[in-house]
Amino acid sequence: MPNNNKVYISQLKDNVGKEVALSGWLYNSRASGKIQFLIIRDGTGLCQCIVEKGKVSDELFEELKHLGRESSLTVTGTVREEARSVGGFEMALTDAEVVSPAADYPITPKSHGVDFLLKNRHLHLRSQRQWCIGKIRHTVIDAIRRFFNDNGFILIDTPILTSMVGEDKQTLFEVDYFGSPLHLTQTGQLHVESAAMSFGKVYCFGPTFRAERSKTRRHLTEFWMVEPEVAFIDLDGILELAENFVSFIADQVLQNNGSELETLGADLEALEKIKPPFYRITYTDAGDILAGEKAKKFLAGQLEDLKNQKQQIEKRIAELEQEQKGQLKQWKRDKNAAELIELRSELNEVDTKIENNPKHAKLAAEFVWGKDLGGSDETIISQMHDKPVFVTHYPREAKAFYMKTDRDNDKVVLNFDLLAPAGFGEIIGGSVREDDYDLLAARITEFGLKVEDYSWYLDLRKYGSVPHGGFGLGVERTVAWLTGERHIRQCIPFPRMMDKVYI
Repeated sequence: MPNNNKVYISQLKDNVGKEVALSGWLYNSRASGKIQFLIIRDGTGLCQCIVEKGKVSDELFEELKHLGRESSLTVTGTVREEARSVGGFEMALTDAEVVSPAADYPITPKSHGVDFLLKNRHLHLRSQRQWCIGKIRHTVIDAIRRFFNDNGFILIDTPILTSMVGEDKQTLFEVDYFGSPLHLTQTGQLHVESAAMSFGKVYCFGPTFRAERSKTRRHLTEFWMVEPEVAFIDLDGILELAENFVSFIADQVLQNNGSELETLGADLEALEKIKPPFYRITYTDAGDILAGEKAKKFLAGQLEDLKNQKQQIEKRIAELEQEQKGQLKQWKRDKNAAELIELRSELNEVDTKIENNPKHAKLAAEFVWGKDLGGSDETIISQMHDKPVFVTHYPREAKAFYMKTDRDNDKVVLNFDLLAPAGFGEIIGGSVREDDYDLLAARITEFGLKVEDYSWYLDLRKYGSVPHGGFGLGVERTVAWLTGERHIRQCIPFPRMMDKVYI
C-alpha cells in the first residue's frame, strides 16, 4: 500500500479533502451494520475512520471487523471535517494494512485496580488519560527550561551520588560506592549554590530521591525537581521569581494543551487565574487561620458540600447501573461502563474527603506554633485560596540548617512554601541561604552534622559571600495540580513509591 501521503493525526487539519495515510494503533472500534467506526491513535492524537462495506474489499472489511484493540495498522482514506468526531476530523477509509494484530489486550473498559494498572504500566501509558498527562508533563518540562534559559540562567548538572545531607538525614538512600557509603541526592541545591557564585543565575534539573516512609498521594521516592539559585537576591526577589515562573508554566500548558486539559476534566477557568501577584501570608498567619473560626467554618461548609456531591454521584451511578440492565447497543454499554468507572473513582475520592474532614478539622484546631505545616494544614490553606499562596517565615527549628535566620526575628527563617490551590498543597519550597560563615557553621553543628564534611560549602561564605537564595519545584506535584490528578503516581511515566516498584 503506497504511503507517499503519510501524515500524523495532528496534521489532518491541513489535509482536508486529500487522501492520506496514517499509521497507528487501534484504540477502539464498533460496528453498525455495513459501517465500522475505527478509532486510531498515533501518538499525536485520535482519529475516527469510517469503513463502509463496498468501499473496501469484503476480506478487508471482515478483517477490520474482528481486529483486536491495540493492533497496529496503516490506513488510507480521505480527510473530512466532522465536528462530532474526536479531534474534529475523520477519515473515509479506502484501504488498510494490518501491521501486527493484537488479541486479548489486558486493559479493558472495565474497572481495574491500582496494582493491576501499575503492573501493566508499560501498557497503561497508552490509555487516553495517561497520554494526556504525559503530553502536559512534556509542556511543563519544556516551559521550565524555556523560562530559565530565556531569562539568563545557566544550567548546572549536579551530582546524583553525594556524601552530603541536603535535607533530612533520615530520608537518605544509602548506596555502596566501591566499599564506601554514599547516598542518592535529596537536592542539588548545595552544589548549585557554588555555581551561582560563578555564573550569578543558575539552575539544576534532574531526579531527586527521598526515602520518606510515606504512602500518601503526594509522595514518590524518586521524582524530578528543578532548582534555580540566584546571587544578590532577597526573599521578595525570590518570591517574585517563583510567581513569574509558575505563571509562565501555567500559561504554556493552557496555550499548548487545552484539549488534553478538557479531556482530563481540569479546571481551565481556575488555571487562567494563575497570574501574579499570588497571595502572601506568614507561617504565623497560617497558624491563626487554622486554629481560628475561619478554618472551622470553611471545613463545616465543605463537609456539607461533599455530602451533597456524594448523593449526586450515587444517584447517577444508580441510573447507569439500571440502564446497563436493559437492551443497549454495545457502544452505549461501553460508554456507560467508562462513565461508571470515573464515577466510582470520584465517589471514592469524595468518601475519602468526607472521612478526612473531621480529622483535618481536629488537627487544625490543635495547631501549635513551632511545628512544620502538615499535609492536612497545607490542604486547608490552599483550599481557602483561588490562586497559589506563599507561606513565609517558618519557625527556625522546623526548617533546614542552610536557611537564613530573619535578623529582625531570630525565631523564624527567611523561607517560603508555595501552596497550589484546590487542596494540592506544596509545589515549591525555597529560602534565602545563610550567608554568614559563623552562623552557618553553628547551624550545621546544631543539626548534628560534621562541620568538616561541609568545608567546601562553608568556603562559599569565606570567599566573597553574598546574599543569595532559590527554590525547588517538584515536577510531578505541579503536573498533578495543573491536570487535577489527585495522585502524583499518575504524573510520572514509571512511578517509584515506598511500597510499589513494578517495572
